[in-house]
Amino acid sequence: MTIAPCSRHAARTLAVLSLAVTAAFAQPAPQGPSGPMQEASRLDLQGKTAEARAIFQRLVDSAADPAAKAAAERAMAMSYAFDGDCANTVKYEEMVIAYWQTRESAEPQNAFYQEGEMADEAARVCIDAGELGAADRWYRRGYELGMKEPAPKTHPASLWDFRLAHALGRLAARRGDAAEARRQIAAARRALDGDSAMAAQQERFFPYLTGYVALYLRDLPAAERDFTNALNVRGNQRDPFMRCLLAMTLEQEGRTDEANTQYRQAYDLATAHNPPAAFVRPLVRKKLGVP
Repeated sequence: MTIAPCSRHAARTLAVLSLAVTAAFAQPAPQGPSGPMQEASRLDLQGKTAEARAIFQRLVDSAADPAAKAAAERAMAMSYAFDGDCANTVKYEEMVIAYWQTRESAEPQNAFYQEGEMADEAARVCIDAGELGAADRWYRRGYELGMKEPAPKTHPASLWDFRLAHALGRLAARRGDAAEARRQIAAARRALDGDSAMAAQQERFFPYLTGYVALYLRDLPAAERDFTNALNVRGNQRDPFMRCLLAMTLEQEGRTDEANTQYRQAYDLATAHNPPAAFVRPLVRKKLGVP
């Protein structure tokens, strides 16, 4: 959601949609799509979003089945994310959620998780675009959808508790509400401490939360410390969004050369067709004039 914090099941989320579209478009997972999906994703990464969406629209229109159409609609949502277009990202993520609603009877555990994932993905794009009200609504909707997963649950309630606290903490910081941000950090910590299995996957996102809050509340030394720590955690070293946040911190501290180095590294790492790249690529392209 971000990424907003995600579990190991996020990989399965991507794989399910990718497998659905393989027959129609020969598209495996987002890291290595082929054919028209690959071309459109490449265009988005280059900032040629109108050209990309023309291809994605053809994929939507020619989809062989509802699953393939949903995969193309999700890619379209991400294309709008590269323009910071919260409203249109939400529009297409809603279409993907509607697809998963048709799968609730056949695969209830997976379907509700996917619905929550798509709502959180929309929220992530909106918070990155500065649309805080929309982000708030969609993070809460993601929580509600994910929590509807029936027993036997394959995604614990603690995961959604952690995700929501993480999101609300970041939103509070963006709004300048330090007390609420601290309250949500504490809630996120409790969720991690209360479920060691979930925490094994999610702990690495905690310093991202504390660093984000510190950055937007203008505690720059704390932000630098937490983002540096986050980037040293296994699984985070190649995260372009966290590296971009470190660059933003260094820039605000007046350390321009160091910031630019981090921006460039973030840009080079932002090669996926997802919310982190959709934030990092346009920002760094504007700051540094990179192609």
